[in-house]
Order: sequence, then structure tokens, then C-alpha cells
Amino acid sequence: MLTVEEYQRRLLQAATRLPSENRPITEIGSLVGAVLDKDVRSAVPLPGFTNSAMDGYAVRAADVTTASADAPVRMTVSDDIPAGDTRQLTLRPGECARIMTGAPLPDGADAVVPVEITDGGLEIVTISEAVTAGSSVRHRGEDVQPGDTVIPAGTLLLPRHVPVLASAGLTEVAVVRRPRVAVVSTGDELLPLGERPGHGQIVDSNGPMLAALVAQGGFELAAVTRCGDTGEAVRAALTPLADSADAIITTGGVSAGAFEPLKLAFEGSGSFDFVKLTMQPGKPQGFGIIGGTPVFALPGNPVSSLVSFLVFVAPALRAMAGRSPEIARHRATVGEQWQSPPGRTQFARVVYADNGHVVRPIGGQGSHVMGGLAGCQALAIVPADVTSLSVGDEVEVISLEGLA
Repeated sequence: MLTVEEYQRRLLQAATRLPSENRPITEIGSLVGAVLDKDVRSAVPLPGFTNSAMDGYAVRAADVTTASADAPVRMTVSDDIPAGDTRQLTLRPGECARIMTGAPLPDGADAVVPVEITDGGLEIVTISEAVTAGSSVRHRGEDVQPGDTVIPAGTLLLPRHVPVLASAGLTEVAVVRRPRVAVVSTGDELLPLGERPGHGQIVDSNGPMLAALVAQGGFELAAVTRCGDTGEAVRAALTPLADSADAIITTGGVSAGAFEPLKLAFEGSGSFDFVKLTMQPGKPQGFGIIGGTPVFALPGNPVSSLVSFLVFVAPALRAMAGRSPEIARHRATVGEQWQSPPGRTQFARVVYADNGHVVRPIGGQGSHVMGGLAGCQALAIVPADVTSLSVGDEVEVISLEGLA
């Protein structure tokens, strides 16, 4: 049997980074969550024009050098300049202009007097404090010059990057293409969502769950479908998907039973490996290539599928998307004793206490046990050489809340 780490390395070696593509700046929804393939360099200066950093009065600093509370300076207000004003204005010596934050500074002005140190006059204003040249002024290009790198290659684009992308004067950027993922559930007994199962039938829960995990991870869904329990049905379902998807995830058909469709379809073909791992849940796994497209064959129990996706598939998809394969982990303290099987790495379903600093098991830990799955908040990773967790022990944890 392989260890979890050995199988992870095997899959990551097969996870080829996808090519770059240019995406329009206007498609913000497709850019957020993608990785930049090239530096984003600004085509324009930022700010694009010299403007006021405060609500107040645009002045020539030399006109207010003597202003004080005891000897205020009175000036004529020549104009009002709101933000968005596109007029080309000039300020004459001895005059000032009332100006709003972000509004363009008139020619001749070199400072802004904050409204707080004036009487707020509309025609004549009294200024009770001197300011120096450059005070409360944002100069054109002081933040970014044309050609400056504003976001480096390799950055995972997040909402905080959107203002920079929008302001840099670009029409498109190069990003690593996000994997298009197809999900296939195998089993003649499976019914679509919303149908009531009869004797021997079950509603397909793996397909929708994996589709949700794919979307939550920031990848694209190419298809979500089902197929029957024969090797022919599996091949007929997967072969066309290999032409439209960058990766395929299947569930079911990889165990040791007599009717395992993935094994019936591909075992002995040389294109697939079916292995057993020293882990709970998720012991049986399969991986292969169809038409150049990687296929991750996961066990059929929903808990096993969930764990297998997080531990094996998500890291590979992240690598294909140009991201770090590592899913965030943190350490927590055990708040309730539980047992772990000897010789297996256990991914135990747990809930948080004390703001995530403490974890406790929830429900049975068998791969078939779904009770408690909805309430599970994290997976606690118990090493293969640990058989018992005691209160106060520390474990590494993968949070199931906010995965990305």
C-alpha cells in the first residue's frame, strides 16, 4: 500500500500547469481566482492628474504663508471645483478655489487648505493657518508611473487587486487557464437530485458535492453526469469528456468488489493505476490518463469522496491552475478523546470549539457514515503511527469552511 504522501507526489507529478490565456479586463468574474502568467504593468500614471487629497480650498501656498489664528488671511473664492470636474482652470494670485477631495487642482495652485482650518466661506474665506507647497495634494504619477509593475506574475488575483486592474489602463491581462473539470458518478443505482429512490436505489450525492467543491476551489465545471456499472458505459462516458475537460473526477468503481466499473473499463490497460492507500477514509484510489486528460478515480462513499478530493484532487487542480498545491492547514488542540486505526492516516471529521483552537470528533468515522457530515467543520489529520488522541494533544487540521 502507498502512503498518503507518496500518492500525493505521484498525482502532482502528473498535474501539468495549463497554458496562459489573455482575458479582457471587463471579465472581472473570470479573472478573480486566476493566477497571473505575466506581470501587470500600468499603461498610465496613477493618479492620472494632480488632485486634492482633502475637501478645502486650492491656493498658492505663497499667498497664505502669514495666516494664523491671530492674523487670518481673507481670500476671494473664485470657483467651485467638484470631483469629476473636467474644466481646465487657472488660479490667479491672491485668489483661491473651493475644491472637493479627488477634484483636479487648477493650474497655478500648489496646495490645498483643509476646510477645517477655515470658516468655510463661499465667496470670501478666512484662513487661520498657513500651509506649505504640496500640502494635501496628490501629484500626477506619484503612486505609479507608466511601465511600473503593479501586480507581479504568479499572483492569485483577489478582489483587492480589482481596483488596480481597473485603473492601470489595460484592456486585457495574461492568466493561467483554470482547469475545466468534469464530474462523473458511476452506478446503476443512482438517481438525479429531487427524485425519490425506490428499493436498491440512492440519490446521487457525490456528483453535486464534487461539483460544489470544484466551484468552491475556484475551478470551472465542464460537466456533471452519471453512467452505469459496466466498463463499456464508463468508457462511453469518459472518452468524449476528455476532449472538453482538463480533468475528470469519477466516483465509485475502484474497490475490490466483483462489479467495479472503473476497474472493468481500464484495469490492465496500462493507462490506469488502481492502488490502496494507508488512510481512512479513502483507501481505494485510481488515477489514469485518457486522451491526455487526467482522471481522478475516487471511492464511492460520499465521505471518502470528500476527503479524497481535498487531499488529492484539489492540490493537483491547484497546480494545474498555477497555484500553490498546498491547502491551508492549522494546528488545534484535541478537546475530546478518540481512537484512530493503526497504520493508517486518519482524516477525522471534527467540529470546532474555542474559536477554532479546539476540535472534537463528530459522528462515526467510518467511510460510509454520513451522519454528522453536514455538521463537520474540519478534518483532523491523525498520523498513521498514532492510534489514540487524548485531550490536550495537538493535531493538524484542514478547515472545510471557506475553502479556496
